[in-house]
Amino acid sequence: MVLNSPMVLYAKTLGASATILGIIAGMMPLLVIFQIPAAQHVARIGYKRFVYAGWGTRVLFIFGMAAVPVTAFFLNETSRLGLLLMLLFCFNLSRGISSAGWLPWITSLVPAPVRGRYLARDAAWVNLASFFSFLLAAFCLRSNAQAWQFSILFLFSALMGSMSLVFLKRIPEGTPDDPESTSKGPVPWGAIISYKPFQKLLWLVVAWAMAYGGLSAFTVVFLKIQCGMGEGKILLLNSVFFLGGLCSLVLGTKLDRLGSKPVLTFAIISWLLIIGGWSMLAGQVLPLSLGLVLALQFSMGLCAALVNMSNTRLAMAIVPKMGRNHFFALFSVMSNVALGLAPIVWGLIIDAIGKRQSMALGLEWNRYSFFFVASGSVMVVALGFALRLEEPEAASLETLLRELLIESPQRVWVRLWLRE
Repeated sequence: MVLNSPMVLYAKTLGASATILGIIAGMMPLLVIFQIPAAQHVARIGYKRFVYAGWGTRVLFIFGMAAVPVTAFFLNETSRLGLLLMLLFCFNLSRGISSAGWLPWITSLVPAPVRGRYLARDAAWVNLASFFSFLLAAFCLRSNAQAWQFSILFLFSALMGSMSLVFLKRIPEGTPDDPESTSKGPVPWGAIISYKPFQKLLWLVVAWAMAYGGLSAFTVVFLKIQCGMGEGKILLLNSVFFLGGLCSLVLGTKLDRLGSKPVLTFAIISWLLIIGGWSMLAGQVLPLSLGLVLALQFSMGLCAALVNMSNTRLAMAIVPKMGRNHFFALFSVMSNVALGLAPIVWGLIIDAIGKRQSMALGLEWNRYSFFFVASGSVMVVALGFALRLEEPEAASLETLLRELLIESPQRVWVRLWLRE
């Protein structure tokens, strides 16, 4: 609720420009940079205590955000937007610090042979819950959304965050198996970055983040401003994104057997087709239709989940035990800083282009079509890095496609035939 479309839509009601919306979208990943100094304290404090303290703190700031919309009777739009940005900063700062303990904690608990299956199920549950949350948001903002309706949504987010702490406390405490985790000596960042398999993964996650960063926020703005859709309809369309993420469970279960590299390559190629669809929609090549937007949102959710779980699983596989906390901190920071800078850069570009437009190559070049084409260009670079990844036991892309398009359908038909 506070990191996705409802927050973007509320900020837009306060008159936020594309640059401000980019800052809101980029604040969460940017503040993950605080994992770097936090990584040295995770093992000393303990995974559970470290994460629980940070997540509990961020919930308090969500309660503060829930109060912002109801201050309309004595604060003007500019003041409310400033207050909201301050609370978002504090929320994301506490989240960024505490997230330093999450990946090492989960890696210590989940055995290597089933990590792909675990990540797939994790993504499935997150996307299922997000889908129902967006349905609730769409119902709440279905027509002429008022400030108090946004307040209800943010309060719901705070209550669910409080409930999540109950389940977080039930997770077993992992045991750090890194002998350097409690060392007080200088961290060998140079050696960590120069580790070749890890270095190649870093290049990929940075390029992917720069291409993907801003797509979720600015597709919402595009549908709101360029297409004139209402908040409720946009949120209903966005809920399909999470259905796509839920369906990633089908491919995610193959990660342990086929490896991350072929799934990543397949997902990034699919992303090029998705961005091409948005580009033609924004460039007036294709007419706006509900079916097309639904297909694009579903595909975005599916491919985003595939990229994220494949990247995380590959990091778990190639990161050595020695210095694991620092490897994961650097992995998260590099990815998230790029993911945070991207929407700010894209927002500045969109604001700079403004309402200017022209026709060329059969495409109407406006601020949104330029954004989508530029994002697709960076995605091509990400594909190049994906092809260079080192994963010795990974299957080829051809093997993945053969299993998806030939073997899997046959298995489904055989099962149906036997039932008859």
